[in-house]
Amino acid sequence: MHPNPIFRNEDVARSLAFAETTGFGHLVMNGDGAPLAAHIPFHLTNNRQTAELHLVRSNPIARNIKDGAAPAKLMITGPHGYISPDWYGIEDQVPTWNYVAVHLIGRLEMLPEQRLRDIIDRLSDAFEAKLAPKPVWKSTKMTPEVMDKMMRQIVPCQFHIEEVQSTWKLNQNKPDSARVNAA
Repeated sequence: MHPNPIFRNEDVARSLAFAETTGFGHLVMNGDGAPLAAHIPFHLTNNRQTAELHLVRSNPIARNIKDGAAPAKLMITGPHGYISPDWYGIEDQVPTWNYVAVHLIGRLEMLPEQRLRDIIDRLSDAFEAKLAPKPVWKSTKMTPEVMDKMMRQIVPCQFHIEEVQSTWKLNQNKPDSARVNAA
């Protein structure tokens, strides 16, 4: 996270709401000799204390947690963009990049296969709800054979959130007039 405290967001509820609304992030953990990463959709559950997700069975992260929970980080990024110093309307400024980033730190575990269908349904329900008035897609629209075949390729996982860190670097170190000019 950004080392300047002016850009840190200590509002955990706001950061979790941002993560929940975004629903997509970068899952990273230590691997054997190199970091492991996956880009994944997720759904916050249990009063935002856990995130449900699934991984392709062949994903190195899935193989890494086969024998038990392991430390991991789920990074969610939001709006971001280059800011030209010319936009501020004040002298002696340098270019920068504004962004929102939330890091969820915790432990990732594989869940029993029996939990997969419910996780898939909750995940798709959460994202389908955002597409209203489109009728909600349900896994029951799939033929059982095809759905079973697809589900054999993925594993259910749960990420236990232990710490929330976030940076909302949005020119808080500039005068209000400069922030408005750059917006």
